[in-house]
Amino acid sequence: MKAMLAGAEPEDRELLALARDGDRAAFARLVEQHYDFIYRVAWRWCGRKADAEDIAQEVCVRLGKSVRGFRGEGRFTTWLYQLTLNAARDHGRKLSRESARTWAYAVHALSDAAAEPEPEDAVDRLWDAVRLLPPKQCEAVLLVYGEGLTHEAASDVMGCAEATVSWHIHEAKKRLKTLMSQAGED
Repeated sequence: MKAMLAGAEPEDRELLALARDGDRAAFARLVEQHYDFIYRVAWRWCGRKADAEDIAQEVCVRLGKSVRGFRGEGRFTTWLYQLTLNAARDHGRKLSRESARTWAYAVHALSDAAAEPEPEDAVDRLWDAVRLLPPKQCEAVLLVYGEGLTHEAASDVMGCAEATVSWHIHEAKKRLKTLMSQAGED
């Protein structure tokens, strides 16, 4: 069992082994240890507390259903990033079916919010703009700038080449510059 969980962080190995064998207390402890991480990634993805809570709850459910499938080939947190981003994407698709957002509306909303910005407001508006990027660009920015991952680590999470992550970041910066300048931001 330990060989299969070699990719897990040392403090998670025992909990993972027990959770995989059906130990509910170990699973609860694993979720407790990683819930803030899951919520933080979900919040950066969607920017709304209620949606982040829904996504985090969905990740916990998915984790319960799939913990036995974790083979330890990569780091547990990398696998958890993937699980969280998949749940966030699914949540976003559900929301987009329920109500459409347009680029022009977003630019208008960002410009309306631009009056006398406080530093935190500017950061919030920037993350709002990041969330409007195409999904892969948003993920790359979220992982590299929001979570502090290297391009290499982000490529593991996203399942693509490191150069592809760099390209997504480059394209995201160009789009953000355009979006923020249209909204009157620097």
